[in-house]
Amino acid sequence: MNEGTRKIWAHSGDSHFLEPDDLWFQILPAKQAERMPRSEKVGENEEIVHVDGKSFRRTLPKVMTVRGASGETIVEMSHRPPGARDVKARLVDLNNEGIWAEVVYASLGLWSNMIEDSVLVRDAARAENEWLVSEIQGAAPDRLVPAGLMPLLSIDDAVAEVQHAASVGLKIVSLPTGIPPGMKDWNDLSWEPLWAAAEEAGMVLGFHIGTENNERVLYRGPGGAVLNLLETSYEGQRTAAKLVGGGALDRHPDLKILISEGGATWVPFVGDRLNEGYRQHAAFVRPKLSREPKQILYRQVYASFQHDESAPAALWAMGYRNVMFGSDYPHLEGTFGHTQKTLRELFDGVTPEVRHRITRGAFEELFPHVSSPPE
Repeated sequence: MNEGTRKIWAHSGDSHFLEPDDLWFQILPAKQAERMPRSEKVGENEEIVHVDGKSFRRTLPKVMTVRGASGETIVEMSHRPPGARDVKARLVDLNNEGIWAEVVYASLGLWSNMIEDSVLVRDAARAENEWLVSEIQGAAPDRLVPAGLMPLLSIDDAVAEVQHAASVGLKIVSLPTGIPPGMKDWNDLSWEPLWAAAEEAGMVLGFHIGTENNERVLYRGPGGAVLNLLETSYEGQRTAAKLVGGGALDRHPDLKILISEGGATWVPFVGDRLNEGYRQHAAFVRPKLSREPKQILYRQVYASFQHDESAPAALWAMGYRNVMFGSDYPHLEGTFGHTQKTLRELFDGVTPEVRHRITRGAFEELFPHVSSPPE
């Protein structure tokens, strides 16, 4: 087999699993389960997500059209891929697509950040994380890396759950880019015990874009769909900047964060802007850092992308080594159905060293327990 036809194997820093409809009733008492996020389909292409007395209506595509990077239709499906819910079917899809190991975020579980009951989110996080280890990670512990749910309405609960998640074998926990109800922003010192606990446990902190604002649709009218997707990209940038500028990553040099699905080319730009602010406004800067902001960003922040043509250049042209591919399986923005085509378009023109670092090396640095894909 020549190099042009050989499958490119990649790890993915971003994917999702759609939980069973009755998951909460499987793992929580009924009175708590009925308050947890659930989805109700309305008509052919709408759903309502109910979260502890609040409801959010959104439109879903009647047909899932998978498109290539240049806009051509690859495949059309009337439903999500079977592996969105079925772990065994998922592994078949991953093998076909050339994805070996992947970070797996929740779907409905991400909505739990809107709940304002600290006891409920504490109990739900503990139950779901044990379920993730048993049902997701347990199906392929050397390939599937589920992101644990976190209770963030109490710092003590958050610290306890990081420690618990590590004790049951999770390697990453999911935090929202938005601030939990009633809590201080991510650059506030009140979060210091959580950063210390995560560093001590060797736990990666995963921030997935699209989790900043309860209002999921910010723009309507002409260009709205494009503007809303663009807007989510900024969430990851703001989160990383807060943790760098606020000193959290400087105080905890072994703490690593992953910004999933927000692209990667922004990291050099944000690093330059942080350096300029830190240097030119030095008289006003607090806290003082032991390293330049850009150095901290480059060393401790990892960023995943799926289609961005500019992302490989963030490594080979701008020196940012923590660029990580992400398939975003099984979402519309992802590469399902054309992953190999996308990987070829992205990496056929770069050196083997750059390709390996982005498709596998950065991921294996964060999660050294994963196995290697077949040669």
